[in-house]
Amino acid sequence: MNQPVTKICKDYISELNEAIGEIAPENIFILVDDVTYELCLPETLKSAKLEGSHVITIPSGDINKNIESAVIIWKYLSENNANRKSLMINLGGGMITDIGGFAASTFKRGIRYINVSTTLLGAVDAATGGKTGINFLGLKNEIGVFAPASAVLINIEFFKTLDQQNLRSGFAEMVKHALIHSREEWNRILKFDLESISFDELSVLVASSVNIKEKVVEQDPLEKNIRKALNLGHTFGHAFESYSYKINKPELHGYAVMWGMLCELYLSHVKLNFPKDDLLKLKCLIKEYYGTFNFDCSDYELLFELMTHDKKNESKEINFTLLSDIGEIQINQSATKEEIFECFDFFAGC
Repeated sequence: MNQPVTKICKDYISELNEAIGEIAPENIFILVDDVTYELCLPETLKSAKLEGSHVITIPSGDINKNIESAVIIWKYLSENNANRKSLMINLGGGMITDIGGFAASTFKRGIRYINVSTTLLGAVDAATGGKTGINFLGLKNEIGVFAPASAVLINIEFFKTLDQQNLRSGFAEMVKHALIHSREEWNRILKFDLESISFDELSVLVASSVNIKEKVVEQDPLEKNIRKALNLGHTFGHAFESYSYKINKPELHGYAVMWGMLCELYLSHVKLNFPKDDLLKLKCLIKEYYGTFNFDCSDYELLFELMTHDKKNESKEINFTLLSDIGEIQINQSATKEEIFECFDFFAGC
């Protein structure tokens, strides 16, 4: 399964033209949501290669990454003569690249697609790595396939349209990559000023973060082994995120992952002696920029139940990626229900 090299664009239109030219499609379909339709599509349509292309628009928000939206996409492709020589360009954040990749890879058993990431979260997470999917029955990415994009382009200029919350949501995945990689990367991330963002500096950090992910995916594209490292924070995080939707107070993915990482680094400290100083550094970062997620002991059982549905679980045990130190990854870790509840207690007491 060949993985594309992600490009941080220096000249967006010329690099988009080059990616399209290498595919030479019969026709082109551009998938956007109602936000990227306004903020990113006009710039993208400056490409002469997109003259006469079809635009598919779906509602924004992770709540719309569902089977109903996938049907809308498939129906449009079918009614507008898409075939195996067609190309889909997913222009958006993680929701668009997830569902767009899924729709493209399943339509007529697969058409080629390009991801153009317009959000920081999408750039360092969903756009790269070949995972596609939709949410189902209240569970994150429950239905999906591994199907790499033909190309992944990141235009940092699009990030300037994001608010502080969405920038911080994306930064959470960069924190994760730093933790699983090296102390040097962890220290670089901790020094970045999230209050007054330098997009030039951010561009350098994004390139490094994407490179960390790509090297992991290259070793294990189907997540049988080391790619599970990328799940740090996601076992607790997906439970927090799913719970937030159940109570109609949806939280951004990156925020849920940050809170999940705090729980999983606490678990790492208890079970694997992960350094307490680094746990406290993450706690301070979260307290300053991410706030907290409100739940109490009456919610523990539901959160635990949501964790039991996680795709990463094996042999009926909840599966974790933990760390014994920065960059020292321990996959396929488990924990008792009591230990998981202890993590909830730690988080609630922060």
